[in-house]
Amino acid sequence: MWTSGRMSNAKNLFGLGVSLYFWGLMDVTTTVLSGSARPFTEGQEDNLSDKLHQRMKRSWVWNQFFVLEEYTGTDPLYVGKLHSDMDRGDGSIKYILSGEGAGIVFTIDDTTGDIHAIQRLDREERSQYTLRAQALDRRTGRPMEPESEFIIKIQDINDNEPKFLDGPYVASVPEMSPVGTSVIQVTATDADDPTYGNSARVVYSILQGQPYFSVDSRTGLIRTALMNMDREAKEYYEVIIQAKDMGGQLGGLAGTTTVNITLSDVNDNPPRFPQKHYQMSVLESAPISSTVGRVVAKDLDEGINAEMKYSLVDGDGLDVFDINTDPNYQVGIITVRKPLSFESKKSYTLKVEGANPHLEMRFLNLGPFRDTTTVHISVEDVDEPPVFEPSIYFVEVPEDVEIGTTIQIISAKDPDVTNNSISDPGRFFYVDITSGALMTARPLDREDISWHNITVLAVELNNPSQVGSVSVTVKVLDVNDNAPEFARFYEAFVCENAKAGQLIQTVSAIDRDDPQEGQHFYYSLAPEAANNPNFTLRDNQDNTAWILTRRSGFRQNEQNTFYLPVLISDNGRPVLSSTGTLTVHVCSCDEEGMVMSCNAEAYVLPVSLSRGALIAILACIFVLLVLVLLILSMRRQRKQPYIIDEEENIHENIVRYDDEGGGEEDTEAFDIAAMWNPREAQLVVKNRQDMLPEIESLSRYVPQACVMDNNVHNYVLAKLYEADMDLWAPPFDSLQTYMFEGNGSVAESLSSLQSVTTDSDQSYDYLTDWGPRFKKLAEMYGATDSSGALW
Repeated sequence: MWTSGRMSNAKNLFGLGVSLYFWGLMDVTTTVLSGSARPFTEGQEDNLSDKLHQRMKRSWVWNQFFVLEEYTGTDPLYVGKLHSDMDRGDGSIKYILSGEGAGIVFTIDDTTGDIHAIQRLDREERSQYTLRAQALDRRTGRPMEPESEFIIKIQDINDNEPKFLDGPYVASVPEMSPVGTSVIQVTATDADDPTYGNSARVVYSILQGQPYFSVDSRTGLIRTALMNMDREAKEYYEVIIQAKDMGGQLGGLAGTTTVNITLSDVNDNPPRFPQKHYQMSVLESAPISSTVGRVVAKDLDEGINAEMKYSLVDGDGLDVFDINTDPNYQVGIITVRKPLSFESKKSYTLKVEGANPHLEMRFLNLGPFRDTTTVHISVEDVDEPPVFEPSIYFVEVPEDVEIGTTIQIISAKDPDVTNNSISDPGRFFYVDITSGALMTARPLDREDISWHNITVLAVELNNPSQVGSVSVTVKVLDVNDNAPEFARFYEAFVCENAKAGQLIQTVSAIDRDDPQEGQHFYYSLAPEAANNPNFTLRDNQDNTAWILTRRSGFRQNEQNTFYLPVLISDNGRPVLSSTGTLTVHVCSCDEEGMVMSCNAEAYVLPVSLSRGALIAILACIFVLLVLVLLILSMRRQRKQPYIIDEEENIHENIVRYDDEGGGEEDTEAFDIAAMWNPREAQLVVKNRQDMLPEIESLSRYVPQACVMDNNVHNYVLAKLYEADMDLWAPPFDSLQTYMFEGNGSVAESLSSLQSVTTDSDQSYDYLTDWGPRFKKLAEMYGATDSSGALW
């Protein structure tokens, strides 16, 4: 039976201050083995049976040992002693140890059975070892006892401090939270045995973070301990939590962790403008939606609580400016909403409001969560191009309007002086440089061009780069100036056997005019054919007419072709009409009326003419030749008025000097006597491509205050058009248009009416500044010094 000496075991146990709990005393007639038994040999079973039948007194029975962990001594740690009742102390029994850690962690003295630990034991690494013991006969090697299993338990000591396995911790709590608001729970773990003593009993405490936070000593729950903690004052807190074992008693081990706590933002701060007055400026030429300036309301909050919405709440520029919120920077951007004009209004005042759109009800008492500021905006003047009002013109004008008629006044608005011009490729219109009057310069024909799209330019005299433009659409209205005519050339056929009242042709007409009430044509035979015995006409009242036979019995050999004049009239005002000729051929037809032949049979003509008939024919030819020569002579005489008669009145001529000092050889005259009767102007349909009007070139020095008489102006335009159209007119450079003398001239007045009485009082020094072309005049009239040099 396995036993262990009491004294030896007691020495082991009491020497280490550890008690054994599993010793028992057994007095039995049969052997009870602790652990698992192994099979024996036949000889061993016989010896055992002899011994088992003998009644023996048993010692203490064991099944486990206890040993303290973390032994730090230099000698092997004594664990216990194994002993068999068969051992007589003579060394005949050999003890063998096997199992977990045998020979490595634990060793046994094979003679005495003493067990020692030869390595440092750590309960947190391994809490127990299971081993097997066996007693052998040293001589024969036979088992003296059945193999028995026992346990060596490692007894815990407080050698592990609490540890925060999840630390360091990060947490957040809303600012201004009430006292006791939960923040985060921390947990410390102790590796010691929680079932033995207080080694694993942990108590929490706060080392850093007071008085802002507290911790529950049992659960490790961190709470707020101070009211009205403001994020804007302090946002981050570092809290150190300690966990101590042994229930916090003296001598216990402790571990710490850090908890980083952030106060999250709430909307507890209203927005405020740092400036109560902003001063901004913007050019009057700033386009729509351009930025004028920015305003910002400061908010100590962040995120959604700092979002801002800006609006215009008052001022005289609510309809001229707008404000938008930049979501990235939370600023208000003031933009132009309507076009600006320095001349109309030079400054504006706006009242801008900035407000938080997201509010928290429990902080409304800290409000109001909005603020206002005043913005003064000055409009700066720029040298802007002229602006037309309106921006587009639509004009309707009859096509029979006279040349020089004003059809529209074009108005350009600009504080500076402007000069007008026109872009009209067809040169049908002309614009007055001073008044902006748009006038006709050529006859209009709706049937040729019914719409005219022109552009009128306004240029500043002081800054020609500033140009304004406007589009003018001219619709030419229809007047009844075109007579109706046949829709095509009509050629009819009538059978020789035709009967009276038979329809031989249906005619229709076209008219280039377009009356509003629609076209309606009236047909009748021309007056010279009103009593035509062969044909008659019926007006169908639907813009067509029928040509009917008036008799029967047509003969080709008598007359094979008839010409029927038809008078066509329209319904316009005034009524216009034209005569179209219908050609009717007499043809031979079959019984069914189908045309067979329209060629007339040969007539029998007289073989010779009489002498009187021949003389009459020659006389007619002579008369015709005389008429032709007479007509040519009359046409040649019509062109003679362009030759200047030396005896004509000189004051009725305009004389142009192309060079200096050339006398009469350098002058060209143009008779303008007809200018005193503008009604004599006649339009000519011929077009001259080698001449360009000079009217626009005269406008650069003409002031706006100078306005020409309307009658003279219209007549000049008519004469200009006549010169353009007449191929026989003299060269264009011989026509010089004189406007007004005096204020519009660079040299001011050239008239002698306002001159002083004596030449000595008149100074001509300015002639020297006129350039080489006036050099001789400067030498003749300029002042000279005593040495003869010209001043």
